[in-house]
Amino acid sequence: MKKLLFIFLSTIISFSTFKVKAQVEYDNYFTDNQLRIDYYLFGNADTVMYSLDKLVKEPKWGGPRAQLVDNMNYGMYSIEVMPTDSYEVIYSHGYCLLFGEWQTTDEAKKISKGFHESVVIPFPKEPVDVVFYAKTDDLELVEKMKITVNPNDYFIKPAPQLPYAIYNVYGDYPVDKAVDIVLLPDGYTEQEMGKFVQDCQFFVKSLFSYDPYTHYKDRFNIRAVMVPSQDSDITMPGDSLYRNTALSCSFWTFNSERYCMTYDNETMKNLAGQVPYDQIYILANTKKYGGGGIFNSYCVSTTGNSYSSDVIIHEFGHGFAGLADEYAYDGTDNYKLEVEPWEPNITTLVNFESKWKDMLNKKTPVPTPVERKNIYTVGVYEGAGYQLHGIYRPMMDCLMNTFNGNKFCPVCERAIERMIKYYTE
Repeated sequence: MKKLLFIFLSTIISFSTFKVKAQVEYDNYFTDNQLRIDYYLFGNADTVMYSLDKLVKEPKWGGPRAQLVDNMNYGMYSIEVMPTDSYEVIYSHGYCLLFGEWQTTDEAKKISKGFHESVVIPFPKEPVDVVFYAKTDDLELVEKMKITVNPNDYFIKPAPQLPYAIYNVYGDYPVDKAVDIVLLPDGYTEQEMGKFVQDCQFFVKSLFSYDPYTHYKDRFNIRAVMVPSQDSDITMPGDSLYRNTALSCSFWTFNSERYCMTYDNETMKNLAGQVPYDQIYILANTKKYGGGGIFNSYCVSTTGNSYSSDVIIHEFGHGFAGLADEYAYDGTDNYKLEVEPWEPNITTLVNFESKWKDMLNKKTPVPTPVERKNIYTVGVYEGAGYQLHGIYRPMMDCLMNTFNGNKFCPVCERAIERMIKYYTE
């Protein structure tokens, strides 16, 4: 990600100096509700400005209650919640944003744009300060915005009550002991909602066809919001096809044909907030291959082609577990080779001890040659994160690289398992 010149630069915190923060008791600080904070990011490749939009009180907090403080340090953005006039962190969360990806595009070098974004936190019992941070490409945290939230503020809006049925797709486990996924349909007309139900079941079958999800079936709830679209299929600007759909998903996001995302964050969050959720997944009703996934933001996958099952699981790897793409090609420099990436499945070897060094056989060379004899060996293979040189992946192939092997490598499996336990234990 390109280096950002921040306008509201107030505090820089070295990523390497993070200390594990203690967990707190949920009931001491929070109610059962959820607070959604909507805000805008304005900027270009070199600048960014934060602006608060509104606060929304949603019916049910869907996140973890035992592990309120996120000590993984994943993502390029994060928030911390503290009682007003206190430095005790009572909730924190890392995430990524579509805006951050856009900043790396050629368009961002030429013009400025604004993106609507949101974070959710447990609804506080007493006034709290919420601090927003962003990381530079050196992975240094910069404080960007700080707001004070008074839970009794009459300007906090109630969540909209939408006239859509909720379909319980899978699971009925306690919210605080499960990973709660909300499925949202895009490009399904009223007459195609039966197909959406079938595609929800396809999502479940796909998710639980891959390890380690197979071993944790009793830790997932999956619900769907039955919102129809006026038009069938998805917008395809490159083909001059524009459809009126519930979530306005579109191919050619950032002028990349297969990248299918939405800019309509508010509609997406209003729909998702009808149920408790940890993860948002949009199912797009089209035969075209594509999708996308942003860590702790949302995922999209199309449902009508032969690779849909693999795309579903690959994109969820991004959105849920923070996994990086492990493929590479010429001409990219997304990562600084002097910095250890935050993603758990790639390394620059700057701080390999924090990654999968403990999973290597003592006889495995580092770097590890790409040879047939090593096809099943956990090693350190050059080429990952879109870069051919200086970035390394754990195995020769994995679902985060290609779909040839149809499985996650042990390093990715461990990262996914760790995230499941974070939400459920």
